[in-house]
Formats: sequence, C-alpha cells, structure tokens
Amino acid sequence: MARRLKWLGIAVAGFVLASLLSLWSYGRFARHAQGAPGHALPVAAGATLLDRRIAPLLQAHARRSGMALVQDNLDAYAVRALSARSAGRSLDLQYYIWHDDFTGRLLDYELLDAADRGVRVRLLLDDLNAHGRNSVLAALDAHPNIEVRMFNPTRNRTGTIARSVEMLLRMVSVNRRMHNKAWIADGRVAVVGGRNIGDEYFSAAADTNFIDLDALVVGPAVAQTEAIFDDFWNGKAAIPLSALKQARPGALQELRGRAVNAERLVRDHPYLRRVRASSGIDEFISGAAMHWPDRLQVLSDPADKVEGGDKARWLVRPLAAAMLGARKSLHVVSPYFVPGDRGVRALRALRAKNVDVEVLTNSLAATDVLAVHSGYAPYRKPLLEAGVKLFELKPKGDIDSSLFGSSGASLHTKAFSADGDIGFIGSFNVDPRSISLNTEMGVLFHDADATAALERVYRDKTDGGHSYRVLLRDGAVRWEDTAARPPVAWDEEPETRWWQRAAVTVLGWLPIESQL
Repeated sequence: MARRLKWLGIAVAGFVLASLLSLWSYGRFARHAQGAPGHALPVAAGATLLDRRIAPLLQAHARRSGMALVQDNLDAYAVRALSARSAGRSLDLQYYIWHDDFTGRLLDYELLDAADRGVRVRLLLDDLNAHGRNSVLAALDAHPNIEVRMFNPTRNRTGTIARSVEMLLRMVSVNRRMHNKAWIADGRVAVVGGRNIGDEYFSAAADTNFIDLDALVVGPAVAQTEAIFDDFWNGKAAIPLSALKQARPGALQELRGRAVNAERLVRDHPYLRRVRASSGIDEFISGAAMHWPDRLQVLSDPADKVEGGDKARWLVRPLAAAMLGARKSLHVVSPYFVPGDRGVRALRALRAKNVDVEVLTNSLAATDVLAVHSGYAPYRKPLLEAGVKLFELKPKGDIDSSLFGSSGASLHTKAFSADGDIGFIGSFNVDPRSISLNTEMGVLFHDADATAALERVYRDKTDGGHSYRVLLRDGAVRWEDTAARPPVAWDEEPETRWWQRAAVTVLGWLPIESQL
C-alpha cells in the first residue's frame, strides 16, 4: 500500500509540475503573440447604406437607443445576412460558436463579399468549438480586410490527442470561455442575445431547433457594444489566428470559388425562399418594431474575467440587483438553470415579500446537456416549496418552423423581466458557469412597452402547448400537460427514457455543480 501511495504521489506531483510548465509556456507564447490594438471605426453621416437607413430613426428619437426583439429564427438569420450585405464600413462579430454548416457557410460568404467591397471585418471566436473550422477561418484571415482572433485558444490546431493533453494540462485557464454573442454592422446596428451561428439557431436543422431571442439595437447602445467588442479584441486572451495557423497557398481563392458556386446553387433554396418571405425584416428596417426605452444598456463581463479579474465588474452584479430588487414579479427564462443554495434562498426571500416568481427552463426531454439538468433537478422541490412557479419546455411544441418540417425544440433563450418595466435579453444563464467562469453579455432595459413584448414571449412559451407545469403533489414533484385532452400528469420526467433518468441521477452524485 505504501508503495502504491508513493507512486500515486509521484504521478500527482508530475502532473502538477507539467501543468505549471504548460501554463507558463502558454503565457509566454500569448504575450509574444498579442495582436496590434484595434478599435471600432468612427461612424459617419450618410457614408454607408446603414448610415442612411438608421439616421431618420435616430433623428426622431434624439439621444435614445432603439431596440427590437428578434424572436423568429428566420428573421434572426436575415438581420445578420442583410446587415452584412448592407455594410459599407465595418463588421465586428463576436461569437461562442460558429458552425461549419449550411447557414454558417452562407454567413462566411457574406463576410467575404463584404471584405471584397472594402469593409473591414473583425471576427472574434471562442476557441473551444472552432477547431473544425481551422481551414476556413485561416482562408478568411488571409484576406487583407479580414482579421480573425481566437479567445483563449490551444496552441495545437491539428491533433485531437495533443490538443486534449494541452487542454488537460491547462485546465485551470482553458475552463474559462467567452460566451458573448454580438453582431455589429457599421457601428450603426448591433444584434445581441442568445444565438450562436449555426443551423439550429436559424431553423435550418433537421433534428432540434432552438427557441431563442436576440435584441437588435440602434443608437448609443451600439457604441456600448463596440466598446465591449474592443475590450475583448484587445484583451490578453484574444490571440490572432495567424499566430496559430496559416492558410495554405490558394485557400482564399478557393473559398471565393465556393462562395460563387454556393450563390448559384442556393439562390432558389427552400430555406432562403422562407427567409425572403419572412415579414419581420421590413419592420426592423422601418423601425416599426422598435421600442425606445428611457434607459437601455448593453452590459458585459470584462475581458479580464478570464484571469479572475475584479469581481465587482462582473455582469452578475447588475443583473442580480435588477432581479432581486423585484417588488411585484420576476419571470426568468434560462435553458440552463442551476440556482444553487444561495439562489434558492434569494428566490425564497422574494416569495416571502409576495413577489410572483416564475421560471421557464428545459425539461429533461428537451435539454441538450444532461449534466446541467442533473444540477437543476435537486432544486425543483425547494423552489416549489417556496412558492416559485416552474415551467419546463416540452421536447416538441405546436411549432413547425424548421426547413425540414416538425422538429424537436430546445430552449436557448436567456432573459428575465421584473415588475413589468425591467427586462434583460442576453447570453447569461442562471448557473455557476455564467456567474463565475464564462464571460457573458446582454441588453438591460427599463421600459414598460419593451418589457410587455418580452412578457408576451414568456407567456407564449409557458402555455400548455409549449411547456409542462411542474408542481408538488403530496410532497413529490409532478409534471402536468394541460394541453393534452384529457390533461395528463406524470410522476417521473415526461417523455424520457430510463437511461436518461439514470444518467441524470448518476451525474447528480458527482461534485460538478460549480462547473455547470
């Protein structure tokens, strides 16, 4: 036994030493690889198409920021594609995920076309999910008007095993990710919210399509979004892709060829026909869908949160103040909801003041991350005992928005409303990862009309057609489907299989809540 403990100690010491060496080596590399500082380009009066389209709206609402809710997935794709097509000065894009799929490639080609017109493109991506796109990103980065930077990347870009070893040795730092989502065109229009770039976010996926929400903003709030982008772009964790990978000769020209072929092949594609038929775009461009709050801010964690940073500047501070300051109502939408004991106490305190507290999250059948559901499940009973109303999204609702017909649904919206006049739309989940590990951002606003629009989205998704109502019956958790005829009740997670429930149980035994 003593011999085994000795070898175990040697192995642990060796791993710790290797980890420290890896962290030191990466830090040295990152300091030397840092890109030149970059900043948002100044806006100009009437210089670009977007300048001219947005100017009348801003003149009619001096010094205010406008905001429109982008709920429909087809509209969400269209506002990104059309703003890129209309841009004449700059595109600054910041994302956690950008898939190499149908819509992801189409937006790649929009960036390339904009750069060929002379638009400056800055693309900042979290590195965790980007390795399958190394070649495409390197080809884009080879364009003189496009620069790609990766947030907290691994140095290894090819071998899966070598990359996994690097991630294991750098676990302390690699565990911190950039979860922000922002699309900024010409410094005039910004799209901020929950959507990444990929088919499932734009109703083009065959299996599961996310229910999600963005805010399209114009006015002074766009400058706030640009300042957030610049903070990350110039942060220590943002490494130019050129320091990690170079495009092979001819890669950019090959990408141009694929873009030309794609334009010809998909011109009459069923998905793009549906996008063109979507009515929401005209409302966004004309300003008919805009709200003009007295107070609107685009807020974010600082880029240095990846290093620990000053906790007083973290996004959770203003969001917790807005949520826990509720006096009448608090309605939370969070696909990954792990409140922890502290969160349960806070919500219980609101209920003690007779505040109406409601939460919409994913059911086990709808979630895409079983581990997160294992963190949420133990808190259902204490929340219900406190009087919190819980709703869980069904895996399929009365929706048929996918290109491929009826498909599964999974909640991805992150939002809340308080007291009927405060609202938030962004990337922030109510879970330990969003609070402490990831960087997050979103739009916080004070406006009765805009909050009412957000409330309508909430009510639509919590009705019986979309969600189960979770209740306590005789001290046990039950699920009710009020849309069924006759109504149906379950005493275990509805529409799930035994192995899913068993997996959640086993995951619940592990000490992983702080990572969820």
